[in-house]
Amino acid sequence: MAFQIKSDKKDSETKSIRFPKKLIERIEAAIQEQDVTFTGFVTQACEYALDNMIENDKNDKNKED
Repeated sequence: MAFQIKSDKKDSETKSIRFPKKLIERIEAAIQEQDVTFTGFVTQACEYALDNMIENDKNDKNKED
């Protein structure tokens, strides 16, 4: 499943996080001309990573059985 950027209209809570400047530049370039904020992109990227990490973990456990 490929990562796709979606519009970001969700309830939220504020957290502070530091990003390397180069990563910020890459994210900002990726979201140009998209209907998404920096926060929305980071949220979606984290959700995607977690969903795929869980899927990969489940697949690894199934291989062991």
